Amino acid sequence: MSNIAIVYHSGYGHTAVQAEAVARGARRVGNATVNLIKVDEVDAHWDDLAAADAIIFGSPTYMGAASAAFRQFAEKSSKVWYTQGWKDKLAAGFTNSASQSGDKLNVLVELAIFAAQHAMIWIGLDLPPGNNNSKGSVEDLNRLGSFLGAMAQSNADQGPEAGPPAADQRTAERLGERVATLAKTRSFAAAA
Repeated sequence: MSNIAIVYHSGYGHTAVQAEAVARGARRVGNATVNLIKVDEVDAHWDDLAAADAIIFGSPTYMGAASAAFRQFAEKSSKVWYTQGWKDKLAAGFTNSASQSGDKLNVLVELAIFAAQHAMIWIGLDLPPGNNNSKGSVEDLNRLGSFLGAMAQSNADQGPEAGPPAADQRTAERLGERVATLAKTRSFAAAA
């Protein structure tokens, strides 16, 4: 059994759709417990994060960086950092912006550094880049070509009911499934 926490911020709802996709993927792995935690509600969930085998971080990309709300959560985690409370937990990340690039890589790097500061083990996306040749399509998994985590793009003039697109949601599902599978494998190895 694995316990996965997904802690995220979503300013306009698009990153929440992506977080739900990550959760769907994680739930595909047998006996996985998945907790979706909004950063503005984290004070009621520190124990859930402590109990998690893996924590997947999510933030929209605002002005080339993680949102202020996510940064506030990161700063609140300093008490956990001080005690090394998340040491050796698995970690992964996802982000969304209106532009196809939008400097999303910077946010994934920011999330990976945050996890490294907590002595966590970062899990990247295990997909080759999609939509990068003449036979490619915007329907390809990993259509935005990330290795560090799941990226999504949502049109600025449409609400979360229109985005992120299905390919980006399937990519997020793949990330959740990968993390939950690795957490389950670690749980079995630890029990043996």
